[in-house]
Amino acid sequence: MRVWSSEHVFGHPWDTVIKAAMRKYPNPMNPCVVGVDVLERSVDGRGRLHSHRLLSTEWGLASLVRAILGTSRTLTYIREHSVVDPVEKKMELCSTNITLTNLVSVSERLVYTPHPEDPGKTVLTQEAVITVKGVSLGSYLESLMANTISSNAKKGLCFLCFSRRPLLQPGSPCSSRSSAGGVSVPGVVLTVQAPRAKSPVERGGTSQQF
Repeated sequence: MRVWSSEHVFGHPWDTVIKAAMRKYPNPMNPCVVGVDVLERSVDGRGRLHSHRLLSTEWGLASLVRAILGTSRTLTYIREHSVVDPVEKKMELCSTNITLTNLVSVSERLVYTPHPEDPGKTVLTQEAVITVKGVSLGSYLESLMANTISSNAKKGLCFLCFSRRPLLQPGSPCSSRSSAGGVSVPGVVLTVQAPRAKSPVERGGTSQQF
């Protein structure tokens, strides 16, 4: 098992960052996510927005990795559940793969909260637990996958900070460190204007400055 973690500080208030995060996909800077389906979305009695999504992802495993795992499949499906609490100003997102589970398990958790010392900034903490099962060189494969997750996380941060579509303006101070249809909720309005990626049914610690 290998654990990868990261922390990033956006130079924007929580509401703005959450709006941009909800528009993260489709993302030309991280094309490994090829499809997004909203399976369920609801607001509970405490005013929290719950979203269940299915992500179609192209892991793009190298031929050597596929040979070690004994599979030619690279398209995988990810189950994602997020909770946005506009009162506590907290967004928590958990995801895990639902294909290739007999070979590998990848569980991720992201939490967006206001900066404890500066309400004009937002802290993103991210953690991934990678476990390769029952194959030789498992530790090596876990290390490769951790590197891939780290690379994809940086692409996601770049998209939030620099895309011409979203709400975060280029040039704003952001910092990070790491180790190996619209929905309205009281207090925050989440409006998804970006084109939705086609669903499967429709298709058939290093410091970083941004």
